[in-house]
Amino acid sequence: MQSEPITETDAGGVPTLPKTTSDGRARQAALDAAAVSREALGSVSYTSRGQLLVVGDEDAALATAAELGKGMACTVLVGAASAEAGQSGAPAPPGVTVVRGQPGELSGHLGDFHLRLLTPEGPIDLGQAVLGEGRAFDLVLDLSDQPVLKRELPPPGYYAPGSDPTAQQAALAELPGMVGEFEKPKFFAYNPDICAHGASGITGCTRCIDACPTRAITSIGERIEVDPHLCQGGGSCATACPTGAITYAYPPVADLLGALRQLLGAYREHGGERPRLLFHDAEAVRLVAQTLAAAPESVLPVEVEEIGSVGMESWLSALAYGAERVVLLASTSTPPSVRRELEEQLGFARAILEGMGHAPERLSMVMVDSDGVALTQALADLEPLPVLSPAGFAAFEEKRTNLRLAIEHLYDHAPSRRELVDLPPGAPFGQILVDAQACTLCMACASVCPSSAVVTGDERPELRFVERNCVQCGICATACPEDAITLQARMLFDPEASGRPRLLNEDQPFHCVSCGKPFATHSVMARMAEKLKGHWMFQDEAAMRRIQMCDECRVKDMFAREQGPIDVHSGVPRA
Repeated sequence: MQSEPITETDAGGVPTLPKTTSDGRARQAALDAAAVSREALGSVSYTSRGQLLVVGDEDAALATAAELGKGMACTVLVGAASAEAGQSGAPAPPGVTVVRGQPGELSGHLGDFHLRLLTPEGPIDLGQAVLGEGRAFDLVLDLSDQPVLKRELPPPGYYAPGSDPTAQQAALAELPGMVGEFEKPKFFAYNPDICAHGASGITGCTRCIDACPTRAITSIGERIEVDPHLCQGGGSCATACPTGAITYAYPPVADLLGALRQLLGAYREHGGERPRLLFHDAEAVRLVAQTLAAAPESVLPVEVEEIGSVGMESWLSALAYGAERVVLLASTSTPPSVRRELEEQLGFARAILEGMGHAPERLSMVMVDSDGVALTQALADLEPLPVLSPAGFAAFEEKRTNLRLAIEHLYDHAPSRRELVDLPPGAPFGQILVDAQACTLCMACASVCPSSAVVTGDERPELRFVERNCVQCGICATACPEDAITLQARMLFDPEASGRPRLLNEDQPFHCVSCGKPFATHSVMARMAEKLKGHWMFQDEAAMRRIQMCDECRVKDMFAREQGPIDVHSGVPRA
């Protein structure tokens, strides 16, 4: 197990953070004391034998293959019309296979790339056609102006420098080293038991799929599947997940929150005031250190694997643990889908803070480029805010529990204690509204709810709702055959009220007209009678009476009418 300081201060030539004030000395003591344990749940392995596919114009592709020399086994794919477009048609270098054709779909990752070549007879797997049955390309160098594979974050082993000479040289320098065995951490953990993606064939939450910049997450019916070879640890899936079904595991959130609690506690113990947390990833270590040389010494840098992996439960817990502010540092290299998810989640969290009377600017995100001017200005503009009494709760590996504990603490110390606040659409908190006139208490909503927010009564036809459990996935609304359910994103702050089941609708039970057993509700039977009123099969009184029977009595009645009266003692038709 590796234990690392939360941020580097002097290693590898990174400037040491100043400590000319009591805040600076407290910051250094806190950074020395706090550590995050980074132990991956597992590792992901890749094997590359050096089979390289080069895609692009013929002259450039052949020249590149020749430059790579004997260290790589190259297959060059060029357009069928290259010669007509003025390409030289020069002979291939020794050991290089040239294929002409139209590239189709490219999929895979380091050690297992598959390209579908479009032919008049239909698409074929180019790797198997060139290398043999069951074989695939290990690496892809795409010199096309329009990349064959369009991803915000391309998979390991895929290089798309296009016609940029500088990017091409960087790719050529790296490719020979991409032969052999490789490993990376498994960044995520997934618990399908609390996933709100789907139920009974109905699709609900797709936030992790939408937020993933590598397209590593796909739907497999009622659950999702993550390809660990495509996952590059962006973390936005865990930030987006409303239930905590998918979590970031490098480090686990409980370890991160434990380190934040320790960091802020040590800062206070050594005399620091107004701690501002600055979350950044490893690429920004040097930039952050340089910027903090002239920034207030109350800014505490917190290095994480990826900025997208730090979500609402971490931000609000940090505020509850005593941080005056939390600032997220993103960059122009942060994938757009990750930035969008962070901005949306920040909008939810700020609305929650504002509803309690806390300043929403306690949470912010700064976009920087290589010179860090925006970060310098943002840190210089930080106005003092009241520092809250720190919470003492321990962190859990349960997203909703951490959120609840943080929000309850912030609410206990709220400047204004409103009962509830409306949240932006899409927020993972809220209630459902049920049209009692349309609802027939069929309980389809309760049967599909993945979080036990919609529940039935014990013995009576009742529909109840536990707001604390609702993640606003919408499966209940989709499942309702009467379109009687709508969602309302909001935060109900009272923990007792949000955790107490409340009645949404109820009805009197309808009893079987034959045996007296309750089997439906009056509203269901009324709706059924209305729908069948004009049906030719239900024009006589006996047929209408039959639908008022339970399943068992209905079968007996139909059998009796077909076979004649049944002897109650023997159970067989009378002669």
